[in-house]
Amino acid sequence: MRRLLPFAFCLTVAAPACAADMNLTVEIPELKVAEYHRPYVAVWIEREDHTVAANLAVWYDVRKKDGEGTKWLKDMRQWWRRTGRDQTMPIDGVSGATRPAGQHQLRFTDGKPPLGTLAPGHYEIVVEAAREVGGHETQRIAFDWPAKASTHLSAKGSAELGQINLDLNP
Repeated sequence: MRRLLPFAFCLTVAAPACAADMNLTVEIPELKVAEYHRPYVAVWIEREDHTVAANLAVWYDVRKKDGEGTKWLKDMRQWWRRTGRDQTMPIDGVSGATRPAGQHQLRFTDGKPPLGTLAPGHYEIVVEAAREVGGHETQRIAFDWPAKASTHLSAKGSAELGQINLDLNP
């Protein structure tokens, strides 16, 4: 009689192993300022040579008429120079509306867009935020892909970004 294994197991016969996953938490701090605007935020993965391996998220003002919100994307200078100016907004599965203050979860699985099939190697997650009548901040977290063990990495912003957590699971 055959025994069925729970879905948590990945059975392979000359096929790839279970897909790894990447969970990212980005905190947007609540700022006590007279004129508050939600920040534009870009999240991407860079290779060691600083080329873009994948765009993971771009949050901007999608409600402005005639795509007017896209003109401020260039305020995220690093993202704009590396990949933004070559993009046509909106980017399916990547771009969306700005987020309010709080913690925001992003979950990705190897082999599925926008992460795709990230080649093994050393990378950095880059989170960049820019706010109208506000500041600009970038945080980076280096990581190895695929993760050999469950890994928790973090960075902390000082103004436009709060706590950033990256959890990798094999």
